[in-house]
Amino acid sequence: MGGEWILCPVCGNKTRLKIRPDTILRNFPLYCPKCRQETLINVCKLNISVIKEPDAKTQSR
Repeated sequence: MGGEWILCPVCGNKTRLKIRPDTILRNFPLYCPKCRQETLINVCKLNISVIKEPDAKTQSR
C-alpha cells in the first residue's frame, strides 16, 4: 500500500492527504492546515498540478 503525501504548493509542508499511484483527482480543493490556504489541484498518476483561478473581480453583469 505505497503512497505519497501531498505537499502544499504554497508553503511546501505535508497536508493531511495521501495519494496512491492509481489516485485521480480533478478540481480538488486542497487545504493546508499550516498556512491555511486552499488551492485547487489535479492529480493523475502521482503528478500534481495546480489550477490557476481567474480573478473574481473581472466578472461583471
